[in-house]
Amino acid sequence: MTAHAKAHGRSRFTWLRTISLHSVVLVLGAFIVIPLLFALVGGFKSTSQLSTNPFGLPSPWVPENYTEVLFSSSFWRQLVNSLFVALATTVILVSLAAMAAYVFARFAFRGREFLYTLFAMGLMFPFAVAILPLFVLLRTLGLLDNPFGVILPQAAFGLPLTIIILRAFFRTIPREVEEAATIDGCSAFGFFWRILLPMARPALATVSVLAIVASWNNFFLPLVIFNDPNWWTLPLGVQQFYGQYSSDTARILAYVVLAMVPALAFYAVAERQLIGGLTAGATKG
Repeated sequence: MTAHAKAHGRSRFTWLRTISLHSVVLVLGAFIVIPLLFALVGGFKSTSQLSTNPFGLPSPWVPENYTEVLFSSSFWRQLVNSLFVALATTVILVSLAAMAAYVFARFAFRGREFLYTLFAMGLMFPFAVAILPLFVLLRTLGLLDNPFGVILPQAAFGLPLTIIILRAFFRTIPREVEEAATIDGCSAFGFFWRILLPMARPALATVSVLAIVASWNNFFLPLVIFNDPNWWTLPLGVQQFYGQYSSDTARILAYVVLAMVPALAFYAVAERQLIGGLTAGATKG
């Protein structure tokens, strides 16, 4: 086979590979975009239109579904509740996990790997199994209808994965950096606060995004803890459109679309910052 034929074969293989990858991306994108478009357009219909013409365009358009949700006080109250719970969970979770991961990564002591394994085993513990004893414990502590009844369990169940991610990143920091800081008179906590955490910004950004997204989408725990509608988060707010014998499906779609907007906006900003942090971290490395 001549060099020209080999080059032609490689070019053809590259072209076929590119087409295959683009096809897979388009199919996966369709699975994501089509339901979003269905919800967006369905929010402009009435419930009867959704029953008779679920996939067609609205006729007539019903923008009141969006405007009534958007200008309702309950929607904004639920948005604030979700934001508060997500941010508080993230601050507590990342703070505790960063300190624990620092100890597991930089200190040698008897039983370290055993304790780390206990944390790692938390990944295999299903949350649904713990919901009954957790409910009894929170009721005893008086944390029902209290945002910390959701914040503290979310932070606790998020610790295993967060510690694993941060410990792996902390162990990549060269020992020479810590030794130089110690020679300059930096204490262990000073090294952690002044040097390690700034160097770990990409990892901290990653676990923060994971914590916020998990809290924002959590439905089961707030459903169990919050009986007072004033404390409902956005996932629970859908319940207000369900009646005993029927549900306002069109209003539900409009509510879901509006509830996704803050999450999508946050993800767009977080993704940009996350990629920038990872690029800066790779450059420094």
